[in-house]
Amino acid sequence: MLDSARSAASAPMTIGFALAPRFTQMAFVSAVETLRLANHVLGRQAYAWKAFSEDGAPVAASNGLTTPVDGAFASMDAAILIVCGGLDIQATNHHALMQRLRKLGTRGVTLGALCTGPYVLARAGLLDGHRCTIHWENLPSFREEFPQLEVTQELYEIDRGRMTCAGGTAAIDMFLSLIERREGGDVAVQVTDELIHHRMRDKGERQRMDLRARIGVAHPKLIAIIGQMEKRLENPTSCAQLAREAGLSARQLERLFQKYIGDSPTRYYLQLRLDRARFLLMQTSMPILSVGLACGFVSASHFSKCYSEHFRKTPSEERKRVASRKSRAAAG
Repeated sequence: MLDSARSAASAPMTIGFALAPRFTQMAFVSAVETLRLANHVLGRQAYAWKAFSEDGAPVAASNGLTTPVDGAFASMDAAILIVCGGLDIQATNHHALMQRLRKLGTRGVTLGALCTGPYVLARAGLLDGHRCTIHWENLPSFREEFPQLEVTQELYEIDRGRMTCAGGTAAIDMFLSLIERREGGDVAVQVTDELIHHRMRDKGERQRMDLRARIGVAHPKLIAIIGQMEKRLENPTSCAQLAREAGLSARQLERLFQKYIGDSPTRYYLQLRLDRARFLLMQTSMPILSVGLACGFVSASHFSKCYSEHFRKTPSEERKRVASRKSRAAAG
C-alpha cells in the first residue's frame, strides 16, 4: 500500500488519527498540514483525514487546546491509522484503542504512531518484528520495557505496514516520504517548499541537535567525553577512565570542565544520570529500584540519597507528585 508508484486520481487515501489524552498537537498538525498541502499541490483531494477519540468526544492536547473528532476508537477505519501520543501515555488504559488496532491490523491496515504513540502499538503486540522509533526522551525507557523490539534512533521508520516517528516536525518528514512514494519526488519537493521546511530530511538524520550545539562548547576532547557520559548512564565509567580514553590526565579533565562547564566532571556526570532518572520516574511506570539501576546507582538507598540531595525530594515523593498531577488532570 505504501509503496505504490502513484495514487489513483479517483478516491482519496484516508488517514485516521487516534488521539490519546494529552496528545502532542505539534506532531498531529504537522502530519495533517503536510497532507493538506499535498492536496493543494496536486489540485485534487488525494488525501483525506479523520480524528478519533476513545468516546467520540473532543480531546484535549498536551497544550490544553481541545480538538473535535469524527468518532470513537471503536468505529475508526482508514487506509492508514496513526496513534498520536503525548504526555503520560503510560498512565492511560488503552484497551479500547488496542483492541481496534489489532482488528485493523488483521485486515492489513497500515498502522503507525507519532511521538510517544509507539507505546500503544508495542503494548498491543503490533510492532513485533518491525523496526520502529520513538522520541529520543522516551528511547531508554521504551527499550527497557520492550527489549524484544528493534528500536532505532531515526527520525521515522516505515517498515512493512508500520509507520513510527519521533514526533514534532519529524511527522512532516515521514508524511513527505509517504507522498514521495505515492505521488513522486517532484510533488514531495513542492509540498516541502509550501511548508517552508527547507528540505526533506532523511529518516537517518539526528533527532537531537549536535552535542556541540546543545552545550555550546567546541572543544573536541570535552565533546567526546560528554558524549561518552551520555552513552554510559546505566554503567557509568570513572572520570579517570574517561580522561585516559581521551588522552588527558585527571587534572586536565578537571580544568576543562571548570573552564567550559563551570562544574566538576564528577558532578556533571551525576547530574546527567539524575536527570535521566527523573524523566523515567515521571514518564514511565518502572519500579523505583529499576529506575535507579538503569541510571547506574548500585542500591536503592544510594539512589534515594543522591536524588534527594539534588532535587530536594525522594524518588518516592517524585512519583507520588506525578501520580497526583495525573489524577488532577484526569478529573479535569
